[in-house]
Amino acid sequence: MVADLAAPTAFEQLKGSSRGLAGTLAHELAADTPAFSDDAAQLLKFHGSYQQDDRDTRRARGQAGLDRDYRCMVRAGIPGGVVTGEQYLALDKLADTVGNATLRVTTRQGLQYHFVRKGDLRPLIGELNANLVTTLAACGDVARNVMCCPAPPANAAEAEVQAKAVEVSRAVKPSTSAYWQLWVDGERAVSAEMPQDEVGAVDPLYGSTYLPRKFKIGFAFPGDNCIDVYTQDVGIVPMVRGERVVSYTLVVGGGLGMTHNKPETYPRLGDPLGAIDPDGLVEAVKVVIGMHRDLGDRADRKHARLKYVVEEMGVAAFRAEFDRRLGRELQPPAALTWPRTDDHLGWRRQVEGGWTLGVRIPSGRIQDNGVSLRTALRLAVEKFSLDVRFTPRQDVLLTDIDAADRDAVADLLREHRVALLEDIAPVDRFALACPALPTCGLALAEAERALPDLLGTLRSEMALLGLGAEAVHVRMTGCPNGCARPYSTEVGIVGRGKDHYTVYLGGDAEGTRLNTEYVDRVPAGTVAAVLSPVLAAFRTERQGNEPFGDYCHRIGIDTLRDRFRPDELVPRRRPQRTPVGARSA
Repeated sequence: MVADLAAPTAFEQLKGSSRGLAGTLAHELAADTPAFSDDAAQLLKFHGSYQQDDRDTRRARGQAGLDRDYRCMVRAGIPGGVVTGEQYLALDKLADTVGNATLRVTTRQGLQYHFVRKGDLRPLIGELNANLVTTLAACGDVARNVMCCPAPPANAAEAEVQAKAVEVSRAVKPSTSAYWQLWVDGERAVSAEMPQDEVGAVDPLYGSTYLPRKFKIGFAFPGDNCIDVYTQDVGIVPMVRGERVVSYTLVVGGGLGMTHNKPETYPRLGDPLGAIDPDGLVEAVKVVIGMHRDLGDRADRKHARLKYVVEEMGVAAFRAEFDRRLGRELQPPAALTWPRTDDHLGWRRQVEGGWTLGVRIPSGRIQDNGVSLRTALRLAVEKFSLDVRFTPRQDVLLTDIDAADRDAVADLLREHRVALLEDIAPVDRFALACPALPTCGLALAEAERALPDLLGTLRSEMALLGLGAEAVHVRMTGCPNGCARPYSTEVGIVGRGKDHYTVYLGGDAEGTRLNTEYVDRVPAGTVAAVLSPVLAAFRTERQGNEPFGDYCHRIGIDTLRDRFRPDELVPRRRPQRTPVGARSA
């Protein structure tokens, strides 16, 4: 497979002529207008922001002859999700001055601000950088935020892995100086980045047109797949002897985004490629990025992820090309096993002393809305001098809690009605949702706002079936792009159209198996009814402590579909009748 360079698309031309991602952004930031031009909005993504609009008001504004209510989402990239207490308090304070007074933890361990006005972008991004947090490459056709298991390290090897994640993150940042000149007046506040080039210089890693599409990197601790390592473009798993990392196994070609009714797009789990010594890891990751840059599909953005290069070349051919570019052969990959996939919630003792408390954050939204979650976290960090880590499941770890303060921390959270682990139903504990409406321009249906009602109905159904203690993993997205990783879990619910979803079954909680479409175009209010007969069969037919996803996989999705005929539970629209007197075509 080779990239089609004969007829570059308009977007490829835009990147190539952007002068290192500068484009017209400086001029448009200075203009007293509510929105960026289409071209500038595309380049803005590389700087960590998406231009969006409030879709709840779009129709009414259009009917009133008004333009859309344009806002921006700003995303901070935080390698491994680790911030100090001081950084967290600065991030929290910004939510009061820009956006909608909420923070949102992402499934890649970053942090997002929503409903940010164009005029607030420069103060927000500048202040983030002043606190050593960058938005550079949090979005765009580059390597995104590098993920890593967020648990405080239990040994020297885990500490080494977390440090290596930060090293890789620094090494794969775009080298453009446009970011610093636009947002922090040319001053490099984040000392962790690569030396800047002059505006317009060709990036030594990404070239003038960067990558065909986004690129995702994640580090897993041995035996704990909390980051969904098989869904990364490059997943990295250490081989440990004693307390020393002796090699890293690379898993390549994962990715979950797809497009409805476009069969050449599909979710894919990565394949083990080989192992590399720790000193060679950064170079190896850059080689894979280079292969995506040179071999990815630049003619069709829906088919442009690295996973299609790996699938269409084949793993053996991909490795041969990798070895040729690296200049040496990889070692054989280590055998990977996943006895657990830890969400890191609840109380955990830290090896170096102190405690960590994992706090569930529903859909990653840190806000004061009935439950004073945002206030409680801020007060806990301030009062007890805690540090913070964001998890791949959008939750928060409060770290370095003195043993003597455990009860006081728990009491403070409960005073603000924050649920602790023992208060959370299993089906709620592992649920994920993307933001979807009203901010995401790609959303076809609700997700974050619809998930609580769905989980409430599922809790009731499962309690009636005697399954209230069962940890069924549910993930919901408003479109098929897969931000909440719905295809690598037990139950995936994917937006299909307004208030309609495709339901997928049969993945596993460990993220090692994709699920399969069970029924399409299910109305939001019918999803639980579609799942109920399968759950009832699971209760009586499971083998031992078999998880729900494994049961569905063992029985077979086609068999379940034949038995329960979920299509019959889905109301279909009646064909429109031709009005009396209408002329036929």
